[in-house]
Amino acid sequence: MRRPLIPCVAAIVAAVSPPVAAATPNPDALPGARVYQAKCSVCHSLDANKIGPAHRGVYGRAAGSAPNYGYSAGVRTSGIVWNERTLDQWLQGPQKMVKGARMYFSLPDPAERAAVIAYLKATSGK
Repeated sequence: MRRPLIPCVAAIVAAVSPPVAAATPNPDALPGARVYQAKCSVCHSLDANKIGPAHRGVYGRAAGSAPNYGYSAGVRTSGIVWNERTLDQWLQGPQKMVKGARMYFSLPDPAERAAVIAYLKATSGK
């Protein structure tokens, strides 16, 4: 009696095939996208300077370095590089972090801050 060949071939292909990479989530589907839209988009957008600078690529970028935006001297010379820790501190109170910063808005809720930071990181390709 002959055994079907298809199950054997399928097992061999599965064994030698590289694992399928997990799909990169769409940043707009992240919870931080909703928080960003509700609380940040009045002054910011991802791709255009508004009252505040554009945010696409902010994660990993030096503070005060987005093109064509007029930062305060304090932010420009702060030496800050935006990452989880620095963004969290900034979003708790920009004026407390950098003297002369022109952003007065803060996000007191730690969960909202974490969600926005994850969204900014994802939209920066990190």
